[in-house]
Amino acid sequence: MIVIGLISGTSADGIDAAVCELTGEPPRLEALIIEAMTQPYPPELRQRVLSACLPATSSVDALCQLNVDLAEQFARVALQIIEKTGLTPSQVDLIGSHGQTVWHSVLPDGRVNATLQLAEASVLAERSGITTVSNFRARDIAAGGQGAPLTSYADWLLLRHPEHWRAVQNIGGIGNVTFLPPLSDTRSAPLAFDTGPGNVLIDAAVSQITQGAQTFDHDGQYARQGHMDADWLEALLQHPYYARRPPKTTGRELFGVEMAHSLVEDGYKRGLNAPDVIATLTALTAHTIADAYHRFAPDAIGEVVLGGGGRSNPALVEMLQALLNPVPVRSHEDLGMSSDHKEALVFALLAYETWHARAGNLPALTGASHSVVLGQITPGNNYVDLARKTWGRA
Repeated sequence: MIVIGLISGTSADGIDAAVCELTGEPPRLEALIIEAMTQPYPPELRQRVLSACLPATSSVDALCQLNVDLAEQFARVALQIIEKTGLTPSQVDLIGSHGQTVWHSVLPDGRVNATLQLAEASVLAERSGITTVSNFRARDIAAGGQGAPLTSYADWLLLRHPEHWRAVQNIGGIGNVTFLPPLSDTRSAPLAFDTGPGNVLIDAAVSQITQGAQTFDHDGQYARQGHMDADWLEALLQHPYYARRPPKTTGRELFGVEMAHSLVEDGYKRGLNAPDVIATLTALTAHTIADAYHRFAPDAIGEVVLGGGGRSNPALVEMLQALLNPVPVRSHEDLGMSSDHKEALVFALLAYETWHARAGNLPALTGASHSVVLGQITPGNNYVDLARKTWGRA
């Protein structure tokens, strides 16, 4: 099947899209990216998304309109990548749309009871004519899971090493890890959870410090110019989230703009300059990842596979490599997979599994009480023909 995956992550900087070819079924499922692209949000739309993530700056009417406006943007990107690939919409079987997370509700005891992703699937199906699968996280939460990290299911299917344990580490807005047992190990279960802040605190702090002139630490320049404050870092590492046992997830609700702005002010009060603040927040991300491995890895880790926007920050990567030494830190490209477009591939894969009525979660990864088929299907113009092609009936 030809499936388009669409997602905007916690950093809310734009839409990742991938046209994928999927064949087979687990454990012999094969997924290939045919074409991929990233379309940044227009600045005004990105600001609306960021405002929607904060109760103090959001409202029900703003969320309602944003749900439709994001969907229009997602639909434009879907049609753009179809044209870029040289296909027509009638040649695409499914769209798998994660949408944009604006709230992920984590209770004090660590359970997740609600999540909200925007980008109305009906708009996508109407504009493209393609049957669309969306709202993947809600069913896992209904089954008692965290609703995340869903990328871990694709890691389980596609990225296990023959002989040793792998840590597949994503550093997006939030950091998350999947510990994968080797293919030779038929007894051990995988483990996945959010390690804590990825780029979110760094990005928000840079934006505040530069009054919006920069939205991230390009090439880790601020962090490289600064000096980490070890005492402050040690205090930051005492946050109770890091010691909470998996399964666990988090988001902007905890590690977000408000926290970042508070930390910038705290850093200044300590006498630090702007580069020192960014260096310390960068070290916080690296240390929370390494600390999570030391606390919770089920077995000795043979290698780390790094993905997400954070892998493009050399200061962060160097800190992480030093903390994990001698474990090698590799990229998804070393394994023949695009780091930039992996998450779009994941939601194409999950849509493919949903269409075939197969579970898209593993309880060992999300904490759900059982495996469930994820997402909601919104029929497009191709719905009946696709049903006949797949199951031999309408």
